[in-house]
Amino acid sequence: MLKENVFSDTSTRIGNSPYTKVAVGPERQLPTFGHGIAGIMAGWTVSFVAAPVEHIKARLQIQYAADKTKRLYSGPIDCSKKILQTHGIRGLYHGLSATLLFRTFFFFWWGSYDIFTRFFSKHTSLSAPAINFWAGGLSAQVFWITSYPSDVVKQRIMTDPLGGKLGDGERRFLRWRDAAREIWRTDGARGYWRGFTPCFLRAFPANAMALVAFESVMRALPE
Repeated sequence: MLKENVFSDTSTRIGNSPYTKVAVGPERQLPTFGHGIAGIMAGWTVSFVAAPVEHIKARLQIQYAADKTKRLYSGPIDCSKKILQTHGIRGLYHGLSATLLFRTFFFFWWGSYDIFTRFFSKHTSLSAPAINFWAGGLSAQVFWITSYPSDVVKQRIMTDPLGGKLGDGERRFLRWRDAAREIWRTDGARGYWRGFTPCFLRAFPANAMALVAFESVMRALPE
């Protein structure tokens, strides 16, 4: 869609509508900036599905009581029900804005993926799967370098008590900047990078293989 309607030469379009198809001719690749914009749009879209899931997961992960009967939530379904009963849909989507901000950094992931793919294609004799592997792993590391502090703030917001009838404590962070300031106040700049090393080390192999699988399936599908 971006390729045909935003980044294509308007002189090659058929008709006056911005949604008409591009005339047949030499195929033009979506520019790197276009890949970055597509990454942002994909990140924002998936946020509306991922945010509630990540919210529930975050709350379950901070239940440290060894005795399960002392835990507020018995599992993901119980957690979802209690939040919906006390805070509604808005409570379930607590942290959505922080999720949207975090996934805006997909711009750097998919933009750098395109850069690495072009570089390896031009300057090496690597096979397509090998290029996908290296470009996927390196671009994932670029993503986490740029986005990790926002992910730390997001997690702090998602684990903040919702308060009210839920009985999980008193809410501390009303805004994103409140959580960011609290991290700075208690841990300084290092607080934004806590846990970065294992995340960074995991990013390369996990996403490299994911991109190899994705690109292989796309090449196998009929055009």
